[in-house]
Amino acid sequence: MSFLLSFRWIRLNAAAIAVKVVNLHKTYHVNGVLYPALRGVNLQVRRGEFLSIMGPSGSGKSTLLNLIGALDRPTGGKVYIDGVDVFRLKDDGLAEFRNRKIGFIFQSYNLVMRTSVLRNVELPLTISRVSPKNRMVRSMEVLWRVGLGDKARRKPSELSGGEQQRVAIARAVVNGPSIILGDEVTGNLDSKTGMEVISLLKSLNRDLNTTIILVTHDPMVAHATDRIVYLRDGVVQSEEVLRREAM
Repeated sequence: MSFLLSFRWIRLNAAAIAVKVVNLHKTYHVNGVLYPALRGVNLQVRRGEFLSIMGPSGSGKSTLLNLIGALDRPTGGKVYIDGVDVFRLKDDGLAEFRNRKIGFIFQSYNLVMRTSVLRNVELPLTISRVSPKNRMVRSMEVLWRVGLGDKARRKPSELSGGEQQRVAIARAVVNGPSIILGDEVTGNLDSKTGMEVISLLKSLNRDLNTTIILVTHDPMVAHATDRIVYLRDGVVQSEEVLRREAM
């Protein structure tokens, strides 16, 4: 391979990496005792990949997801999102970067119950100072995409659990993030509704080339993704590639 071709390959390969985790450590202080939740995690996630993270309780799954999402700061190591060393950003810049680049979906939905479905979905756009007209247009487009356009004026409390999770998904994608992070997104749903939610995420992953990382305890959910990473005792124990595109 010529130097020029090699240089181009390196650039293309780097551009294909959405998330890069390097020697990531996180230690918590609990009642004066040091608790190492992560002990040097290394991980790369390709752009457009649908990845799941599994492991026993206390293995560090949610801690890793929170650090990838810049919701917490590590004790040591680095996280790169689209090539940006996120923890070199100041707090204000980090919050703006997180709102623009990352969408979050939680087990408990985290919806604002006192306002409408539409207003919930608009929230990331409001933070991004998108005009009211464009907020409504973009939010309605996403709500129709997740099958809830006709329920935009309802309160979340009037919806089923599966519908509330679809609202949370709509809110996560409305700002056009390159990465979606989900923590036990099917945990409060029955198996049928849970797999319908995963099917919706797979369609967004496929159609929008959005990188998705899910923490899950459910083998059915994990095996619907491209690759499974197994954590134990704060380190990557093994991984399982389910689809060749994830390699």
